[in-house]
Amino acid sequence: MEPRLQTLSQSQLEAALSAAEDADASAEERAEMLMEIAMGLQQRPKSAQQLLDSVQLYERALTLAPEAAKLLRARIGARLGTALQALPDGGAQSLERAQACFAAAIDVLQIHGMPEEVAEAELNQGLVMQALTGLGRGRITDAISAYHRALRTFTRERFAQEYAVLHNNLAICYLSMSAADERGRMREALAVQSFEEVLKVINLIDHPSEYAMIQNNLGNALQYASSSHVLENNLRALAAYDEALRVRNPRDTPLEYANTIANKANVLRSLVPDPAAAAGVATGPGDPVSAFLADPLSDALALVREAQALFALHGEPDKASLMQETATEMAAELAQRRALPN
Repeated sequence: MEPRLQTLSQSQLEAALSAAEDADASAEERAEMLMEIAMGLQQRPKSAQQLLDSVQLYERALTLAPEAAKLLRARIGARLGTALQALPDGGAQSLERAQACFAAAIDVLQIHGMPEEVAEAELNQGLVMQALTGLGRGRITDAISAYHRALRTFTRERFAQEYAVLHNNLAICYLSMSAADERGRMREALAVQSFEEVLKVINLIDHPSEYAMIQNNLGNALQYASSSHVLENNLRALAAYDEALRVRNPRDTPLEYANTIANKANVLRSLVPDPAAAAGVATGPGDPVSAFLADPLSDALALVREAQALFALHGEPDKASLMQETATEMAAELAQRRALPN
């Protein structure tokens, strides 16, 4: 699609709608033309109005498409769903309309369309269900089911990008359902597994930003997982944060860097043994934490102070305040530990 269609003006929109009345083209051809124009407009919208315009074009295309053209109508309906889904201020009403569009399209695409079209609609359906759950209007299990159906087609070997998106979304869904019971622990393990699946597809060289984001999220999932392998998970979380920090830095991505080092500091703090619990227990080269880190609390405090400064500098006062409180607590704890007899 030509770039000019991505910046459609009101006059161009009216011209496109007028072209839909061209008597020299069939109704099906006119509907398909409007769908293509709307898709071009939707690709890189410069304003919410352009998304609204694409919705209008898809709706007009549906009025033109003959009832007998079931596959075309399903394709238009699926694209209308993505436009409704993308509206920034659409709220639950637009998401519910999008969900209805995807449900109707999937029914037809399963019979007349290609497997990839069905899977794409199921992926988008999952996104809508996930968003509706956040608004209290849906069930997260429905989103998970939609993602798993899409994975039947979007395999790692053939559709790496879609596979990565699906597993990232699955991990987020699992973590949102976390609970302190056996099923909760299973979902946390599935979230970790899904993040690890994403990392089989994306890499540091080709997808640095995505790689850092997933490594950070993996670290969080490992850090907060309810598991009998707490130390192992925490050490794995540290390794994941360090991978994220191969990309994130205070110069280019200060806020992302600050978030990651704050997360890392939290793990380091958890690795500090309880003096009462550790009484009478020898530590040394054979101790797993001692072997890994010489002074985890001191390292954690340094990271928290760095994160606090970055949050304050880059307009995140609430996070800066939280880091300041944490630093004060850590400094007091560190002073208390250093005052203990060796």
